[in-house]
Amino acid sequence: MTARGENASRRRLRYRKDSDLEIELSWFGLTDVGRRRDTNQDSYVTIPPIFAVADGMGGHSAGEIASAAVVRRLAELGGTENVTERDIDELLGDAVDDIELDAGETELGAGTTVTGVCLTAEDEPTWRVFNIGDSRVYQYFKGALSQITVDHSVVQHLIDTGAISEEEAEVHPHANVITRAVGFNEAPIPDYTSLALIPGQRLLICSDGLTKELTDIGIQHYLASQPTAEEAARTLVQQALDNAGRDNVTVIVIDVHAVGDVVDTGSFEASGLEITG
Repeated sequence: MTARGENASRRRLRYRKDSDLEIELSWFGLTDVGRRRDTNQDSYVTIPPIFAVADGMGGHSAGEIASAAVVRRLAELGGTENVTERDIDELLGDAVDDIELDAGETELGAGTTVTGVCLTAEDEPTWRVFNIGDSRVYQYFKGALSQITVDHSVVQHLIDTGAISEEEAEVHPHANVITRAVGFNEAPIPDYTSLALIPGQRLLICSDGLTKELTDIGIQHYLASQPTAEEAARTLVQQALDNAGRDNVTVIVIDVHAVGDVVDTGSFEASGLEITG
């Protein structure tokens, strides 16, 4: 397990070098080995403008080496105010070389998923979401949960082609087989999408150790009921562990409090409401 960066509460950041616009964020990253694994092969990075989770795979320590290589490379974007897709692509390509060098020859090879968000330099405040594998990015906003990334997995392909239902996917024997990864001596190919950066938004970045144990309904409930990014992250991880904790569990929760003069007046803290029960 490798964690790079630090957690923060109500941190103000300049959105772009040539603009006075500031955004106010809180974020909290957390990882746990789970109940059944001996080692934690997940890694994560929380260094603005980049927030990402990587879930390693491979024999022995290969998965941990792979996920660590990815977050180490992505951490190089820390403090950068104009990150492009090309920057991310190049760093993930460097990570593939690092993985081959660091892991050496392994029977199962070494690779990792990676998913996350990055502040961009577009005219309007925007998150750039990227994904390889089956770790996920979700948005919780105005009472609704949306899965922003699409899994690169065998079962997702079967769902997309209508071969199986989402209910059947949950118990499919190939549920853990992914179709895209960083590593295995192949060029990484992320999917990208843009997401508006708006006050009141809560983002969740997670490894499949969370989504194996919690349904989307459960994830939505805990994101809705916890007042801070830290409490949401800790609650999600604990619920995954309590449900079985079959895998390493890693989450990053990001709260957007303000964008310029636009403030989230509906947040728990801004409203002064307390959660009871």
